[in-house]
Amino acid sequence: MTDSHTSPDIRQSLGLRPVINVSGTMTSLGASIVVPEAITAMNAILPQFVEINDLHKKASPVIARLTGGEAGFVTASCSAGISLAVAATMTGSDLAAIERLPDTTGLKSEVIIQMGHVVSYGAPVDQGIRLPGAKPVLIGQATSCHPYHLEGAINERTAAAVFVVSHHTVQYGLIALRTFAEICHAHGVPVIVDAASEYDLKIFLAQGADIALYSSHKFLGGPTGGIVAGRKDLVRNAFLQNMGIGRGMKLGKESILGTIAALEAWEKRDHAGIRAKETGYLNLWKQTLSGKRGIAAEIEPDPTHNPLDRLKVTVIPEEAHITAWDFADALAKGAQPIIVRDHEAEHGFFYMDPCNLHPGEEKIVARRLEEELGKARASNDIIATPLEERYARRIAGMMRWPD
Repeated sequence: MTDSHTSPDIRQSLGLRPVINVSGTMTSLGASIVVPEAITAMNAILPQFVEINDLHKKASPVIARLTGGEAGFVTASCSAGISLAVAATMTGSDLAAIERLPDTTGLKSEVIIQMGHVVSYGAPVDQGIRLPGAKPVLIGQATSCHPYHLEGAINERTAAAVFVVSHHTVQYGLIALRTFAEICHAHGVPVIVDAASEYDLKIFLAQGADIALYSSHKFLGGPTGGIVAGRKDLVRNAFLQNMGIGRGMKLGKESILGTIAALEAWEKRDHAGIRAKETGYLNLWKQTLSGKRGIAAEIEPDPTHNPLDRLKVTVIPEEAHITAWDFADALAKGAQPIIVRDHEAEHGFFYMDPCNLHPGEEKIVARRLEEELGKARASNDIIATPLEERYARRIAGMMRWPD
């Protein structure tokens, strides 16, 4: 995204691993490389005092312009945006009700969501709905949901419906957004779309969302934050939650201004040039893996139609002498750790995402691919750690934190 690789790398002095991110815009890795415009804006505002609500007002027209909404504001994260938007549909502008949450006595409090959309982005989507006191109403089955499921779930207690756009969700058999919104609107139910990792900032409001939620720290390359955009009355009511449950989701002046700067930079970005560079990285890695025994590498488009591709690396353990997850783990070790997109590794493949590399890192990645496959091929036995042990190690590591 940007060339900040010439700046001193602070990670070594902090005792942190110098990871190379080919996983994507993952919060667990720091999400993205923050664009220079946002860094400059944050540095400029940090020493100064401002009236925060006035600064939020400055963000609103910028968010509206880029999303096609009527208004917008910045909050702590897209996850926070889910809770605030849901709360807004329950309380409206009733300040007393806002202060009572998560007590929803006397309020509409049911929120409909398709079962195939109840995924984890590091925490469960439905927990974001439950935090303000709402009750998630799951409709359909994990791989099948039809309009009659939605029609049948709407009643006098329905406050809103949530629609999730993510590579984690089921990509077939569910109700599409346009139809989902039409049914909800016919019954006066507002639609909230979680589009945290999506590239197109306008399509979801255009397809019927009343509120669309985005991460400011992923494709936008801004500081950590979430963008709430859409219908002015609902956005205002979501903003009013800062006087209630949103207090714990507040963010600083630097994040608000940094998000404004990232949005404005997005308008000027050479998107085609960036895609061309990323395609070059993908072709390098594909060529590196070409002809390797037990390895198939194919460039695939993003499943949610973001304008980007990734390299799918399929591993046949009997020939490569290593499983997909052990290959991923091997890349993640050593002096130059490479973190791949491995959340489906049990199916025998992982992905490599080129969108967050500093110049020259693509060559390091290619070299590490060669090295680790060479080590595996030299092994007399197939490197095959039981998958359940891998998950157990990760959980055990979390349970030991901060030790």
